[in-house]
Amino acid sequence: MDKILSLLGLAKKAGRLEAGEEPVGAAARAHDARLILLADDAADNTVRRARHFAEAGACLCAKIPATKDELGRAVGRTSCAMLAITDIGFAEAAAKKLAALDEAQFGEIAERLSVKASRAAERKAEQKRHDKNVRAGKKRIKK
Repeated sequence: MDKILSLLGLAKKAGRLEAGEEPVGAAARAHDARLILLADDAADNTVRRARHFAEAGACLCAKIPATKDELGRAVGRTSCAMLAITDIGFAEAAAKKLAALDEAQFGEIAERLSVKASRAAERKAEQKRHDKNVRAGKKRIKK
């Protein structure tokens, strides 16, 4: 669990994590959230709202085996019941670490995020090739 919490702290320092209900809701509505994580001891109303945010933002939602205090300490707060990872790489890494802890509960989420990450990498590579062609001009083969 410590590896996951340290990864969340790293994502926060990189600016790729939103903590708290309002920022998570805003990230989900903007379709920036990739994975919403909930503390194990989060209130039922918080869980309901997080699932609603996940539906609205077309992202994944998971309840992880960490308390609000542990999540809060990981992201530099006193307590945090809900957070959203906005970077696909961090989200995929967190999902893989969660799947390593409990394959039955988090395996499907890790698989889906792995597919999303590979698609994002393909789109990024395609955009890079396109930008290169636009800047340099596509070379034509003379016959």
